[in-house]
Amino acid sequence: MNISFDKQISSLEREILLKSVEIHDSGDDFQFELNKFFSQKEIIAIAPRCIRCNMCVDQCPVDAIEPANIFKIAKITHDCVKCEICVQTCPVSAIKLIDNKVSYNHDEGDEAIEYNLASISRPHRVVRMNDISIDYSDLANYDNCAKFCPTDAFTLEFKSYFEELGIDVDIELEDDVLYPVINKKLCIGCGACVQFCENDSVKLDRTIGPIVHTKNLEINQDECVNCYLCEENCPVEAIWLDEEKVVLNNDKCIRCINCTSHCPVGALNFVEID
Repeated sequence: MNISFDKQISSLEREILLKSVEIHDSGDDFQFELNKFFSQKEIIAIAPRCIRCNMCVDQCPVDAIEPANIFKIAKITHDCVKCEICVQTCPVSAIKLIDNKVSYNHDEGDEAIEYNLASISRPHRVVRMNDISIDYSDLANYDNCAKFCPTDAFTLEFKSYFEELGIDVDIELEDDVLYPVINKKLCIGCGACVQFCENDSVKLDRTIGPIVHTKNLEINQDECVNCYLCEENCPVEAIWLDEEKVVLNNDKCIRCINCTSHCPVGALNFVEID
């Protein structure tokens, strides 16, 4: 994805004036003047094709994702620290890391603010289904399990299907009744069926591989002013000060933006791994 669009300054003026009315402020004397500026930050967003497996929710180290349900997809909250773990974890790549650039140059006579959104590629964690099974002695409604399965590995079939393939489920199957069946060759281990199983009769054993780090934290000890803001704001306690030196547990660090964004002197910066 690479999208660019402009927003006219006149439109921005109208929006701000309308907002001032909403907060009961007078816009009669309102004026603003923009000079040259440039802003760049990353956005993490969940696409509508989210399969509601909630694997991202389980893997988020700061509980910054609202769980999905039958009616809505998962949602990134304001508590997100941009660690990108969810981006690497989503089994159907429905979570995107987006580079958001905003620029304006009044000196060149621009009458619009330019926005550019571009997808940032990230490696994907290994998610492997080891085994998956259904307890046919305690059946429930599996409509949503089949509905949200992204590979059609989970289907509902009649008795004849089981007879044709010689599938023995240790219960007496009835005619004109749909029964759940899982094609293990198609299953990717996302766990969406487990999420929507009403009585926990679907059991999944899977392996989720390690995070693939794409950047490392670089510490400039000479610039550090011992303010302790990195230590106080690290959500996983991976960084601290010891005898006026910054110490980092690299294995524990989740590569989020909390320490770098709070450092007042720019002593902490991420460096991309080649």
